[in-house]
Amino acid sequence: MQRPEPDETRPIPGSPADRGWGPLVLAGTVFLVSLAITWGAWNGARRDEDADLAAQFEYRARDLATNMVRRMAVYEQVLRGTRGFMRGRVDVSRREFADYFQIQNLQEHFPGIEALGVASIIPRQQLAAHEAAVRRQGFTDYRVTPEATREVYTAITHIEPFAGRNLRAFGYDMYGEPVRRAAMNAARDSGAAALSGKVVLLQEGRNAQPGFLMYVPVYRSGMPTTTGEQRRAAIVGWVYAPFRMADLMRGVGGTHAADLQVAVYDGARPDPDALLFRSQDATAWRRPLFRQTLPLTISGRQWTLDIASSPTFEAKRDTHRPRIIAITGVVLAFLLSLVVWLLASERRRAMQLARAMTLELRQSYERNEAGRRRMDVILRNTYDAFIAIDGEGRVTDWNPQAVKLFGWSEAEALGREIGELLVPPNTCAAHERGFAQFACEGGPLVMGEPAETVARHRDGHLVPVEIVAAALPADVGHGASAFVRDITPRREAEAREGLRRARLDEARTALARSQKLEAVGKLTGGVVHDFNNILHIISANVQLMLRSGNNAEKRLRNILDAVERGSKLSAQLLAFARRQPLHPSVVNVGDLLERMDSLLQRAAGESIAIELARRDGLWNTLVDPNQLENVILNLVINARDAMEGAGKVSITLGNLDAASIAALADPEIDPGEYVLIAVSDTGEGMPPEVIERAFEPFFTTKPEGKGTGLGLSMAHGFVKQSGGHIRIASVPGEGTTISIYLPRHTGAAGTAPPA
Repeated sequence: MQRPEPDETRPIPGSPADRGWGPLVLAGTVFLVSLAITWGAWNGARRDEDADLAAQFEYRARDLATNMVRRMAVYEQVLRGTRGFMRGRVDVSRREFADYFQIQNLQEHFPGIEALGVASIIPRQQLAAHEAAVRRQGFTDYRVTPEATREVYTAITHIEPFAGRNLRAFGYDMYGEPVRRAAMNAARDSGAAALSGKVVLLQEGRNAQPGFLMYVPVYRSGMPTTTGEQRRAAIVGWVYAPFRMADLMRGVGGTHAADLQVAVYDGARPDPDALLFRSQDATAWRRPLFRQTLPLTISGRQWTLDIASSPTFEAKRDTHRPRIIAITGVVLAFLLSLVVWLLASERRRAMQLARAMTLELRQSYERNEAGRRRMDVILRNTYDAFIAIDGEGRVTDWNPQAVKLFGWSEAEALGREIGELLVPPNTCAAHERGFAQFACEGGPLVMGEPAETVARHRDGHLVPVEIVAAALPADVGHGASAFVRDITPRREAEAREGLRRARLDEARTALARSQKLEAVGKLTGGVVHDFNNILHIISANVQLMLRSGNNAEKRLRNILDAVERGSKLSAQLLAFARRQPLHPSVVNVGDLLERMDSLLQRAAGESIAIELARRDGLWNTLVDPNQLENVILNLVINARDAMEGAGKVSITLGNLDAASIAALADPEIDPGEYVLIAVSDTGEGMPPEVIERAFEPFFTTKPEGKGTGLGLSMAHGFVKQSGGHIRIASVPGEGTTISIYLPRHTGAAGTAPPA
């Protein structure tokens, strides 16, 4: 009978291991546990994808609701502008009202508005006279409908465009219909715009779609309207606009409209009878993955938005990563169980392998001992000094070359701290801190390539040396070994090479820290067009009032001047998207800033000092001077806000040639000649995460109501459109510098660019 080895174990007779089942059971257990872990990872990845898709859906839904509220607010401003045009009366001439409507161009700029009209209040005793007066104007068939005896009539006396389906509404008494009457009373009593419930517009034909109306009251000029009684006494009519719901919703969803299926209900609940709008691709039988109900309050009327995810949106869910995790987990589980089975089946072989490895290690130790002795001979005869230290920084090896180089004998050096022997006195504290960190982590002292430093000789003078160090694991912490060579003979020859290497390292470090900054998002045309349309309404009213020739002409011209400045601001909004038409000319930035001196000081305030540093011989550049003034003014205002009203703003102007641009180590800035405009402040500065998003539209760190977040994004768009570059450098607590690089132009200042 074969006797077992001393470290060999035998299975219990009759046990699974004895029957050969043990490895199989162990492998099966490992396989099941691995499958359970794989299932958990797959389920977590799937939940993460669902959560990300749900967050996108919620953002899209709230963005849709915001767009609807914003659009209806613009429509309310249209009616308010029309009320201002009426000037407290409803008997304006049809020609004036038609001219006003034509100036507004509402059908192009305001989709969904079916018409713009005026509902005039007509007492019962004046009904016949009213109808006769309108008929004398050429409308021989005119009458107030529906025909019924009422105390007060509200006939539609003006409606534009006065053609087609809108002719059906001419003379209609909306006050006689309950839904419209409720909205008209609400507007009359509150003095604000009011929205009606769901109605079918008079303009609809056979394929009628739901609609609603918005009313703004018109009070008699000169009468008080403070209380509800006073407003009811002063009311003379309403300006109103009918809306077709499907036309209104067209384009509200923007570029992501296909991601959502929308239903709009009139009221606080999604009642089928109150349905105003439903997306054409919505199907009642499909159960969406995401659904959200949002309440909206528009001009005093509550709507309910039922928003569901569309199949197009749900198809964006990424199932690739969970599938990869599942497949990879199953494969790894199988491989791991196979390895466990093989290891368990080959235990005896493993024990034999372990004995062989032990013998091999013993032989390896003997070879290493012989190698150590050979290495000791080599180190004692090498050209360089060799020094080794333990984890406490004490010398353990000191060859004869070290004796010659530093003057300490081997007996004197062994056992002493390396800092006591070689470190100069002025760097002892730094050496102790650095070595303490190295001893714990094994990092900073390991160089991997020769490094130059200075060491102290026994007599006190400093010796320039080249050192190659490597970490040595010690019982506690880390030790180190180093070859040290005296580089005094070649120091001057290698000084230039060292300077070149240092400059190269600095360039690499600067390049590693640089980040691309570009705009993330586009301003939609709707923001600019809505803003322009509001200014257009004001401008049209002012122009019509100017035609009347009253005594307020001077004030009205001041209003027109403000409108023009607002239009310039709207153009600056387009600058971010780089779609604004610019009017460049050859500009000397220094002369431009001198003309802006008083404007910048007024914008910054008395407690802000503005310092302008201008280089002689400043180059010219080809830019739009008005837009450049706006950019610099915005940067000064931002600097003022960052300093909370007290500090100094420095504006530096200079020339940068190709060599200076190369020194910036910025790969995005092409070599060439640039005019530099740097605006610096002494404010709080920006952390890196704020700098990364500083040029994004509508991103701001200011409190709500203190800024729009458009200043830097517009500056970025203008500079890029002008062929330049803009960069931010900031240190928290020390301030911020925004640098603008504009290409040099060789033309004379004040001249127009060549065709």
